[in-house]
Formats: sequence, structure tokens, C-alpha cells
Amino acid sequence: MQRNVSRLMLGLVLICVLNVPAGFAQSAQASTAAVSSDVQVRITRLEQQASDSRNAGDNAWMLTCAALVLMMTGPGLALFYGGLVRKKNVLATMMQSFILMAVVTVLWAVFGYSLVFHEGNRFIGSFGYLFLHGVGAAPDPDYAGTIPQQTFMVYQLMFAIITPALITGAFAERMKFKAMLLFMVLWTIVVYNPMAHMVWGKGGLLNATLGGTIPTLDFAGGTVVHITSGVSALVCALYLGKRLGFPKEPMPPHSVVLSVIGACMLWVGWFGFNAGSALTAGSLATSAFVATHFGAAAAAIGWSATEWLAKGKASVLGAISGAVAGLVAITPAAGFVGPMSALAIGAIAGMFCYLMVMRVKSKFGYDDSLDAFGVHGAGGTLGAILTGFFAVKAINPIFKGAPVGLIDGHPGQVLNQLAGVAIAWTLAVVGTLVILKVVDWAVGLRVTEDQEVQGLDLSQHGEEGYNLEV
Repeated sequence: MQRNVSRLMLGLVLICVLNVPAGFAQSAQASTAAVSSDVQVRITRLEQQASDSRNAGDNAWMLTCAALVLMMTGPGLALFYGGLVRKKNVLATMMQSFILMAVVTVLWAVFGYSLVFHEGNRFIGSFGYLFLHGVGAAPDPDYAGTIPQQTFMVYQLMFAIITPALITGAFAERMKFKAMLLFMVLWTIVVYNPMAHMVWGKGGLLNATLGGTIPTLDFAGGTVVHITSGVSALVCALYLGKRLGFPKEPMPPHSVVLSVIGACMLWVGWFGFNAGSALTAGSLATSAFVATHFGAAAAAIGWSATEWLAKGKASVLGAISGAVAGLVAITPAAGFVGPMSALAIGAIAGMFCYLMVMRVKSKFGYDDSLDAFGVHGAGGTLGAILTGFFAVKAINPIFKGAPVGLIDGHPGQVLNQLAGVAIAWTLAVVGTLVILKVVDWAVGLRVTEDQEVQGLDLSQHGEEGYNLEV
């Protein structure tokens, strides 16, 4: 009996001893699993916080860029153009830029954004975003995956505002205000919206990343903004005819000071225009920022040097015009080229646009009042073509690591750029000519001779820009 009890106690002890390691192992496994789960939760939380921080940074950057681009129209372009006209037309000229900030905004909200950025066909979008339906806080990853779609929408709106405003420089001092309004509404619908969709919209004919059949490089609007507006400006100037007294009577700018201030604002605002087109606050935005500044600087020197050699003096008006020409030319290339290429593009643009304004315009005798075509049309065309030469994958591997431009080993891109330029020119010429005929038939385009002599400030708005009475 005693022996059996001893055996039983020994068995119990052995069972306990043998089960201790198993218990420790299970406890250790449970502890490890708990730690691992906690680490994973913390990692997930940190990743989410990092993503939220990046999204917030990108959103702040893009909202800032939207404000900078709006500043380009008012006060930048308004002051730049306003200083270049005679003082009897300064308010009317500035009003054209200002009112377009309001008119184009309403058009964009109702249907413009939808026609550009909703999927449609190769040439125009559809009505899926009509009245901004579905455009809210959620990003659209096809366009900008780290910012609300509403931020993307309002940023793109600022491009739609300034583009028609650029055209006003060609018909300054002679178009009726109501004719200008009707023309700009129709032009935005017929010319800008289709061109913007073809280059930037999903499935657009010229879109380089979202299914375009002719991949054209246009980082921030060389074809969409500058070629369409500049070429349309030339058509307007030819259709309306010359100002009374042009070119026999001198028509100097009434205030180059205003124009200098406006040009400086354009230069600063252009960082939002080009660097913002990266759609993130990353290294590509930095590269575009640098290219933009270098292009403008080189063009100001290029224009001034050419003018100095030709006339013996470098004018202030020439320097600021050269800077704008450089900004125009670098726009399509800003996100595809390095600093040295940007200097080259800017220098070429400064010299080329000087010749277009001072030589070609004089030879053919058209009255492009504020040189909208000579700077934007010519500069935009040149910049779009040079983008095909200088674009490199080291700056922007847009073709998934394949060569991008000519110097990168892809000569075919120059042909794509030429095709994009040809389409932009054709749409601008045909669309603008048709619209001008419609507006001329509907309300008449040009003010009367008496109104032109009086000045558009008084005849169109009943106000004067300067009250010089003591």
C-alpha cells in the first residue's frame, strides 16, 4: 500500500516536471505572438501617419500652387497687359483678365472640368462630372493619388482661366466688351476643353501616360495653354484688323512700371504653373521649379543681348518680354529636362521670340497689340518642339524607363511633338475663325471709330483709370 502511494506521488511529480517546458513554450509563443501583433499594429499606424502626412503636404503644396497660378492672371497678367496699352484703355484691358477669373470659373464648375477630365473619347471628355458631381475629398489615382480630386479640379481651373486671358493681348484697345465675353465663352468650350482633354485627359489622343495614341510631352501647358492662346491671338488680330493709326502713329505703353510689376508676378506665379504640375511636393516638383527659373533667366538675357546687338540698347520692356518668353518655352519641358537644358531652351526662346516680335511682325504688318502670338504662340511652339529634343528619363521616366527625348535616344518623340503642335495649331485656327464669325454676326466684334478714339475705359465701362484733377 505504502509502495503504491509512493509510486503514485512519483508519477505526479514526473508529469509536472515534464509539462513545465511545454507550458513555458506555450507561454513564450503566446507572448511572441502578442508582441508581433503589437509591432504590426504600430507599423501599420506609422505607415498610415506617414501617408497622411505626405497627403497633407502634397495637398498644401497644390493649394498654394493653385493660388500662385491664379495670381498670374490677376494681378500678374492684368498689370503686365494693362501697362502696355495707352492710358485710355488700361481699365478695359485689366477688366478682361479680371472678368475671366469669374466667367471661366462658372463654366468649369458646370461642365468644363467634366469635358476635360472625365473619360470620353480621344477628343473630348463626357458629362460624368457635370456640376462637379462626384468631385470631392477622395483622390483620383489616375491623375493625382495623394490629393483630393477637388484640389486637382481647382488647380486645373486656374489654367483654364489664364489661357483665354492671354488672347486678349492681341485685340487690345479695339474689341467690344460683350463681344469679348461671348468669344471667350465659346472659345473655352470649342478650343480649350478639347485640347486639354487630348493632352491631359484619360484616353486623350495626345496623352503620354493615360492611353494616348500619339504620346506628346506637355508637362504644364505648352500646347494646351500657349500654342492655343497664341495662335488664336494671331487669328483675332488678323480678323479684327489694325488699330486706328497703326503703325503710323506711335502707340507706346503708358506705364512700363506696371508691366514690370506684372512680369515679376508672372515669374513668381509660374512656379505654381510648372512645379505644381508635378502634382506632388517631391523631387520632380523641385526639378520643374529649377528648370522654370533657369529658362526665364536665360531668355531674359537672350532677348536683351539680341536687342542690344540690334539697337545698341537693352530695353526694360525687352527684358521682361524675354523673361515671359522663356517661361512660355520651358513650360512643356519643365518636368522633363535638367538645368542646363533649361538654360539652352530659355536662351533660344529669348532670341527667337525677339525676332518674331521685332522682325516678323514688322515684315507682315499685323497688329498683335501686345505680342500675344510673338511670345506665347511662337514661344509655345518652339518649347513644345525642343521638349522632344531635350527630355530625358533621368528627370522623368514617363515611358517606364524607356528613352524619352532625342538626346536620350528616342528621336521619334520629336515627331510626336510636331504632331501635337500641328493639332494644336489646326484646332486654334479653325475653332477661333469660326467663333469670330459667329460672334461678329451675333453682336459685332469691333467698337466704333469714335469709341476707339475715346478709349475703351469710357466707351465700354464709363470709367477712367486715372483721375489727374488736382
